[in-house]
Amino acid sequence: MAQAASEPASGATLTLRCDGCGAQIQVAAGLRTAKCPYCASPAVIERPADPSRPDPAFVLGFVVTKERALEQARAWIRRPWFAPGAFRRAEPSDVRGLYLPVYLYTAMASAEYSAEIGENYIVVETYVTTDSKGNTVTRTRTRTKTEWRSLSGSWVSYVDDIIVSASSGLPNDELERVEPFDLRALHRFSPKVLSGWIAEDPSIGPEQCLTQARSETDAAIARRLAAHMPGDSHRGLQYRWRAEHEDLELMMLPVWVLAVKYAADKPLVRLVVNGQSGTVGGRAPLSWAKIVAVIEAALEIIVVAVLIDGSR
Repeated sequence: MAQAASEPASGATLTLRCDGCGAQIQVAAGLRTAKCPYCASPAVIERPADPSRPDPAFVLGFVVTKERALEQARAWIRRPWFAPGAFRRAEPSDVRGLYLPVYLYTAMASAEYSAEIGENYIVVETYVTTDSKGNTVTRTRTRTKTEWRSLSGSWVSYVDDIIVSASSGLPNDELERVEPFDLRALHRFSPKVLSGWIAEDPSIGPEQCLTQARSETDAAIARRLAAHMPGDSHRGLQYRWRAEHEDLELMMLPVWVLAVKYAADKPLVRLVVNGQSGTVGGRAPLSWAKIVAVIEAALEIIVVAVLIDGSR
C-alpha cells in the first residue's frame, strides 16, 4: 500500500512512492488507486484524514469478469435495430474496471395518501338486434363496470435501496441504466478491495446527492403506494411524504466502462456494465435512414390497404 508523499493543496496530482520498486509516481488527485508504470505493482493511496473527503463505508465486489463484460457489451451493440449498421458491427474497446463512488440513501418514509379505488363487477344486459336473416332477436351480453369509492390513509416504509452517483464523470442517469445492484452483498469498506482497480474519489458533494436521492425516493414512494392500493384499479392518487432518520453513506460500486468507436466522424459511445449482474447500459445512435425507410414502408402498406378496401 502506498503512502502519499505530497498532498497538493489545490493541484490536480499528488506524488506517491511505489512499495514495489521505490519509484516516485504522479497520480491524479481524484483517484484512490494507481499502478506503477515500471513494475505494475497496484497501490491504494492512503491520504491524511479529511472531513471533506471521507472514506467509503461500504463496497460491493466485482462478480462479472472482463471477458463476460465484453460479451455482454457485444450482444447489446448488436441488438438495436435502428442503430447504424457500422455501430452494430463495431467492437467495444478501452475496457476499464472501475469502483464508482456513490451515496446510499436510507430513511424511514411516511406518507398520507388519498385516491379513488375501483372495484369491478359484471352486469348482464339484454338487447335487441337483427340476425343474418333479417329477423329481430333478443340477446344478452355481459359488461364489466367499475364502482369507485374514496380511500385515504397512512403508509410507512423503510427506504434502503436508493443509490446516486457521486461522480461527475459518470452521471446518475447512466448509473440508473444498469441498476439494480444487490445491496445484500455489501461489505464494510477495506482499501485492499480496491487494489489493482481504478477507483475514484467523489466529485459531487453530499448535499447535491441528497437532493437527487430525495427525488428518487419520491418516485419510489409513488410506485410503492400504487402497488399498495387495493381493488382492481385506482385513480387520482395523491400523497405527501416526509422522511425521518435520513442517512447518506458513501460506498463504492463495481462497473465496467467501455468505449465504442463506429465511425471516424462520430463521437465515441460509452457503455457501462454492472460489475455485479452484467446489465449493460448505454444510448445507441440512431440511423435516420432506417427510421425513414420504416415510416415510408408503413405508409405504403396503409395506402395499399385503403385502395383495396375502396375497391370492394
